[in-house]
Amino acid sequence: MSCLMVERCGEILFENPDQNVKCVCMLGDVRLRGQTGVPAERRGSYPFIDFRLLNNTTHSGEIGTRKKVKRLLSFQRYFHASRLLRGIIPQAPLHLLDEDYLGQARHMLSKVGTWDFDIFLFDRLTNGNSLVTLLCHLFNTHGLIHHFKLDMVTLHRFLVMVQEDYHGHNPYHNAVHAADVTQAMHCYLKEPKLASFLTPLDIMLGLLAAAAHDVDHPGVNQPFLIKTNHHLANLYQNMSVLENHHWRSTIGMLRESRLLAHLPKEMTQDIEQQLGSLILATDINRQNEFLTRLKAHLHNKDLRLENVQDRHFMLQIALKCADICNPCRIWEMSKQWSERVCEEFYRQGDLEQKFELEISPLCNQQKDSIPSIQIGFMTYIVEPLFREWARFTGNSTLSENMLSHLAHNKAQWKSLLSKQHRRRGSGQDSAAPTSETLEQTEGATP
Repeated sequence: MSCLMVERCGEILFENPDQNVKCVCMLGDVRLRGQTGVPAERRGSYPFIDFRLLNNTTHSGEIGTRKKVKRLLSFQRYFHASRLLRGIIPQAPLHLLDEDYLGQARHMLSKVGTWDFDIFLFDRLTNGNSLVTLLCHLFNTHGLIHHFKLDMVTLHRFLVMVQEDYHGHNPYHNAVHAADVTQAMHCYLKEPKLASFLTPLDIMLGLLAAAAHDVDHPGVNQPFLIKTNHHLANLYQNMSVLENHHWRSTIGMLRESRLLAHLPKEMTQDIEQQLGSLILATDINRQNEFLTRLKAHLHNKDLRLENVQDRHFMLQIALKCADICNPCRIWEMSKQWSERVCEEFYRQGDLEQKFELEISPLCNQQKDSIPSIQIGFMTYIVEPLFREWARFTGNSTLSENMLSHLAHNKAQWKSLLSKQHRRRGSGQDSAAPTSETLEQTEGATP
């Protein structure tokens, strides 16, 4: 394969040793030409546009003017670019939103640091712009815009890129999930044991990593990409495939937007690397690695948060917690997230069945029920991590609240599983998955 075009700046070249990919220019909207000569689009969030046509005013075909080319862009991207110029809820109501909705959204933002924040309602009130609106508000609340001298329009441009590179057709891995994780991260950054040590850079890294940690997620997990010989699996040699892609895509958008272009080069390089370290930490296959290290630190009482390395490690832990905090939310929201992630699993299972592939663990709707999946997820993944997080925070009010919700939600799923068994007959539903199964599937964990 050879790289046909890169629309985003900041190319990084990787060599594939098995010659499946000779050269891939990442960090942008890349079109790859296969052996058949037919170009394929890498991203699915909006149609690929050949922007060279913008300068071709004599083109006599269907695409000949700037106006016609813009029509090919998704309504959402064009709407954002022309209407939401500052990335915050505007004072003048949009045609699609009335003043009542805007007032409710503003009221919700005043309580963005509370754990019962309803991200689904907030997304409706902001007309599907929860991630952009939330991030602009948090950047302002934490003083990051002033501290880093960020241009508000440029910040909005970058956040729109991030939001639109999530795929709305994914039941779970979409921009609402990213907004939910970002809101949780904001809550964790406020924990007294952590907050007093954080620098503005730490806060910006934590929020950016949370917002972009699943960007351009294809809605299937790493094993699926590997067994279908997906080009991303080849590119990253089957190692943290999705997480590497999320990170590289994020860097590409940062460079294209030029959000940090005014900062010293050494600082921007450090930001890019730290973002990578944070996003890569969300790989569920590294769960035991981080949990073991956290337990050791807490046992030895040797965490020194004035040390940049220890602060970064705790930011990694905070992001891991935020990424899988759904079982720690109130039941109504937790249940909805559980149903969404399992729907995404089942869609993958349907794809595997359609193409006569072995159905992945947790992806068989006939065998893997939502209650059994969630009980296993909570038992082997969520509870061990959040118990240690509570130890770190000194059993803060938030930590106790989360563990209380977790226990309640687990009991709810057990009750539902018991009812299913009684209806269907004992033994017809799968048992709760083991920790090994959950780690192998990389997304039973969101």
